[in-house]
Amino acid sequence: MIRIWAIALNTFREAVRDKILYSLLFFALLMIGGSVLVAELAIGEYGKIIRDVGLAAISIFGLLIAVFVGIGLIYKEIERKTIYTIASKPVPRWQFLVGKYLGLLGTLGTEVAIMAVAYLLVLQGIGAGITGAMFPAIWLTFMELAVVTAVAILFGSFSSPMLSALFTIGITLIGKMSPELVALGKKADNPALESLMTAVYTVLPDLSRFNLRSEASYDMPVEWEYVAYATGYGAAYAAALLVLASIIFRFRDFK
Repeated sequence: MIRIWAIALNTFREAVRDKILYSLLFFALLMIGGSVLVAELAIGEYGKIIRDVGLAAISIFGLLIAVFVGIGLIYKEIERKTIYTIASKPVPRWQFLVGKYLGLLGTLGTEVAIMAVAYLLVLQGIGAGITGAMFPAIWLTFMELAVVTAVAILFGSFSSPMLSALFTIGITLIGKMSPELVALGKKADNPALESLMTAVYTVLPDLSRFNLRSEASYDMPVEWEYVAYATGYGAAYAAALLVLASIIFRFRDFK
């Protein structure tokens, strides 16, 4: 565990120095602040629009950070030849991957916390109201990022940054539309298509489970049993992806 935490801490320090991360964070905070202007232009539901846009900004920019920082974690080590130094030491490759994952997860947690504080301050400052569902909504947004980060680590363990980004973004988009894809398969009246959509829904992560923006925007009650279930689902799926990534990375040849 000491080795894993050492790698995680080093990854966190490296990630927080990434210029892309600060650029995305800046635009996220800008979008959260700009939600006030968007709401001013809308007719009615002023608070709802600000709450919805702010949560969307946290999710979107968090996903961008997870994808574009996550896919480069392993590639940078290979590109700079530092992976050879790590491989020569008694550090199993799975510990290297888990350490990288935890380091990026810590970075994402910090970024989400900064965006969430800015978001809540904006709501409090303009009197839009902070609903009880906002905190579980922000937490499940972080769990969604944990799954997407694991997806990025998986593809980064064997593919190039460009392909890893395309695969990760593709799976993220499909994961967000999983229920709609299953419904589409049922409406198509085609058994083969329905089976395909069901298989996609079963194998790929269902990211819609982490979306509580409607509940937070409309001040709807959220059952904590559901939050616990979604948290467990995200943790289990991320763990399974890391196991798969570790198996693939173990047999990767760096020559």
